[in-house]
Amino acid sequence: MDFLLAYQHWSVVDTRASYHVGQPLILINPRNKSIAERMREQRVHQIFEISVALKGIHAAIECVSGMLLALIGTSTVTTIADTLAQDELREEPHDPVATTLLHWAQGFSGATKNFYTFYLISHGVIKLGLVVGLLRGKLWSYPASLVVLGLFIIYQMYRFSYTHGLGLIVLTVFDIVVLGLIWHEYQLVRCHQLGSGDLSNRSQPF
Repeated sequence: MDFLLAYQHWSVVDTRASYHVGQPLILINPRNKSIAERMREQRVHQIFEISVALKGIHAAIECVSGMLLALIGTSTVTTIADTLAQDELREEPHDPVATTLLHWAQGFSGATKNFYTFYLISHGVIKLGLVVGLLRGKLWSYPASLVVLGLFIIYQMYRFSYTHGLGLIVLTVFDIVVLGLIWHEYQLVRCHQLGSGDLSNRSQPF
C-alpha cells in the first residue's frame, strides 16, 4: 500500500523530475522521509561538492606546475632547490625536509624533469575532466572517478613505501574520503535514474 501511494505521488507530480547538481536527491515521497534524513543527505551532498571542488583546485595546480616545470630549465630547478635546502640546513642541520630536497636536487636530471612534467600535466588533466563530469552530474564520471582515484591511491601507497613522505599519507586519506563520497553519490544518482525510468515506463499507455 505504501509503495502504491509512493508510486501514485511520483507518477502524478514528478514523472518529469531530473537531477540537478546542488540539490539533494529525494528518491521517495518527501512526505514519507523525515526532515532529519533529508538534511543529512543534503549535508553529505554539500560535502561531496566541496571535496570534488578541492580536487579540481588541486588538479589545476598540478597542470600549472607541470607547465611551469616544462618551461624552466633543469639547471634552474636544481639551483633553486639546492639554494632553498642549503639555507634551511644552515639553520637546522638535521632538517628532514631540507635533506630530502637537497638529495632530490642532486639527483634531478632531464629525464626526471620530463617524467614530472608528464605526470603533473596528465594527472591534472585527467582529474579536471573527472571533476567537471562529477559537478555536472554525468553518470559516466562516477565509475570512471572511482577507478582512476583507486589507481592513484594504489600508486601513492607504492610511492610511500619508498619515500615515506607524510604528504602522501595526507593526500591518500583525503582521496579515500572523496572515494567514499563519490560512491555514496553514485548510488543515489543510479537509484534516482532507475526510479525515474521505471515510473516513466509505467506511465506510458500499453
